[in-house]
Amino acid sequence: MALTEFRATVREWLGDNLTGEFASLRGLGGPGREHEAFDERLAWDRHLAAAGWTCLGWPEEHGGRGLDLDHLVVFHEEYAASGAPARVNHFGEELLGPTLIVLGTPGQQARFLPRIKAVEELWCQGYSEPGAGSDLASVSTSARLDGDWWVLDGQKIWTSLAHVAQWCFVLARTTPGSKRHAGLSYLLVPMDQPGVEVRPIVQLTGGSEFNEVFFDGARTARDLVVGEVGGGWATAMRTLEFERGAATFGQQIGFRRELDALVELARSAGALEDPLLRERLARARLGLEVMRAHSLRTIGDARAASVTKLVWATWHRSLGELAMDVLGAAGLTAPGGELGEWQRLYLFSRADTIYGGSNEIQRNIIAERVLGLPREARP
Repeated sequence: MALTEFRATVREWLGDNLTGEFASLRGLGGPGREHEAFDERLAWDRHLAAAGWTCLGWPEEHGGRGLDLDHLVVFHEEYAASGAPARVNHFGEELLGPTLIVLGTPGQQARFLPRIKAVEELWCQGYSEPGAGSDLASVSTSARLDGDWWVLDGQKIWTSLAHVAQWCFVLARTTPGSKRHAGLSYLLVPMDQPGVEVRPIVQLTGGSEFNEVFFDGARTARDLVVGEVGGGWATAMRTLEFERGAATFGQQIGFRRELDALVELARSAGALEDPLLRERLARARLGLEVMRAHSLRTIGDARAASVTKLVWATWHRSLGELAMDVLGAAGLTAPGGELGEWQRLYLFSRADTIYGGSNEIQRNIIAERVLGLPREARP
């Protein structure tokens, strides 16, 4: 289908379906706001699935529609422009599913892909640990074989949406005494079992979409290793390659909506009379255009993923800071203890340059793997 025709089809379907019980979901959810109408957004995602609007880029033989990047960009742009709510199935549809399609066994694909596509099972990502955040190769969560089962012990942290997920893809050390990238395996672990404890982390914004996850003798089947046993680092890195694809164009439309609203706030509050604030708003607009141009130029190039993350995270954090300066003294108070939307943006966007790979790590990756500069000295 031609792009213009496809865009019109997506726009028409969203217009016809974001009605009735779903009409009130417009603009809800997303980073820092995942608690908003979660059950209702889950129902919306399942409605999308029933109509064939999930997993659009997956190959047809795995239940997708095999759409190319251009069509995926159009879908994400139209989805964001419609104000449709943030999706709840990101980790399954955008990360684990593509990983299983490339590296999973036929049995794993048959077991998990249909349930991801139908939004029947939700996933979370078990990577970071208290002592292995940006330095992911230092993970210490272990898994040992006990007959036909892997037995896991350890702790993960900052695990987004673990409190609502049925499964977790976990990077664990399966070779005792191994160091760094060697001896790690990529395990698929059920969350609803003895030996798994999830503790929500209350954020500055009052929400708690991040969690600590404790494994104390938790089990998963021996055949639920994706890739080679001991080769989990390569599998985990392959998953991360899928993280920053066509969906970033929808994210940018959300950013544009936030910036437009901030400009209107500045205009109504008289802040545009301040030449410094006016210049910063103009620079924010230029930064957004640069972000889009970069994404269009590099989409599909895995080498650009770190640049993409660095650009949007830094821009969005700066937007939060700019919003507080536009608010002025009013941004320092929270009547009734309730944060305003700009205060929430400011507080949560501080995390943008940390989660998903900190700015420091992204710069190191760009320097070492893309530019070929000498590796940073390590102790």
